[in-house]
Amino acid sequence: MGRGKIEIKRIENDTNRQVTYSKRRNGIFKKAQELTVLCDAKVSLIMFSSTGKLHEFISPSTTTKKTFDLYQQAMGIDLWSTHYEKMQETLRKLKDINNKLRREIRQRMGDDLEYLSVEELRGLEQKMTSSVEIVRERKYHVIKTQTDTCKKKVKNLEQVHGNLLLHFEAKCEDPQYGIVDNEGEESAVALANGASNLYALGLHHHAHHPSLHHGGGFGSQLRLA
Repeated sequence: MGRGKIEIKRIENDTNRQVTYSKRRNGIFKKAQELTVLCDAKVSLIMFSSTGKLHEFISPSTTTKKTFDLYQQAMGIDLWSTHYEKMQETLRKLKDINNKLRREIRQRMGDDLEYLSVEELRGLEQKMTSSVEIVRERKYHVIKTQTDTCKKKVKNLEQVHGNLLLHFEAKCEDPQYGIVDNEGEESAVALANGASNLYALGLHHHAHHPSLHHGGGFGSQLRLA
């Protein structure tokens, strides 16, 4: 049995439609290549898929532009004239807009005011006043933002300073670091002075009682004293 005839209508399934497009596109490109080789024909194919993707085949001996030129010569029409006229019209509009903007800039700088009427001068004045207000608001916003940033930095520095003070005070109160306050220092000095006085008294007593030399050392001398 032969293959059944396929009904020519739009394929609803997206995947099947894309697969069929790819297969038939390759088949058309193959036929175009065969025409180019067998018949020395100049073939140009331009195809767009349903997703907008471009596929084209051009004979090796030509280009798309040459194909369009041959088409225009054969049909006696100009495909580019209408497009060129539209481009020229767009260019003229852009030039007018550019000249208007340049003139407005010069007028805001105080130049090119000779031919302006009173109404035009009043309108220019209002525009400049509005612009100044916008610039002033922006300036105040920038100043406020910078001020707030500086305040945050100062606050952070004060917090860091406070934390360092608390950390230092905690170390001062910790005996393992050997750091004492003024009162502790005074007690230590007094204790050292007392020990010196006791040592001096022991030496003086030993000088007046030589018989105590064999009495058992400096500790005994202190006890006898």
